[in-house]
Amino acid sequence: MEVQPTNSELEVLTVLWEFGSATAREVHNHLTKTKSTGYTTTLKIIQNMFDKGFLSREPKGQTHIYSAVVEQTDVQKEMLGGFVNKVFSGSSQNLILQALGNQQPSQEELDEIRAMLDQLENKRRKK
Repeated sequence: MEVQPTNSELEVLTVLWEFGSATAREVHNHLTKTKSTGYTTTLKIIQNMFDKGFLSREPKGQTHIYSAVVEQTDVQKEMLGGFVNKVFSGSSQNLILQALGNQQPSQEELDEIRAMLDQLENKRRKK
């Protein structure tokens, strides 16, 4: 399944990935901590996401409990791939160089990056 959520859908998914599952009211209450939105708007987004297959729902009394069907890593990979293609002409090198040039990574972060690069290099050598 291609996973390209809108910004609003991504906000809902982020809440559900954090909570595991929640009612539309719980999602809405969490979203209103950082943005102004109406409950009916949140509910409509959630219903559309259910229709698209992004969410599952289980009835519980008068309400429904929603859970994300799509995995966070799958969404991240797909969105990052699209971003790299659109903004960096498909070059992950340019993305990384730009990201590192705009930030001041800590020594720990640099060590983790080196370890990841070593892992990638080892995988290539084994092929």
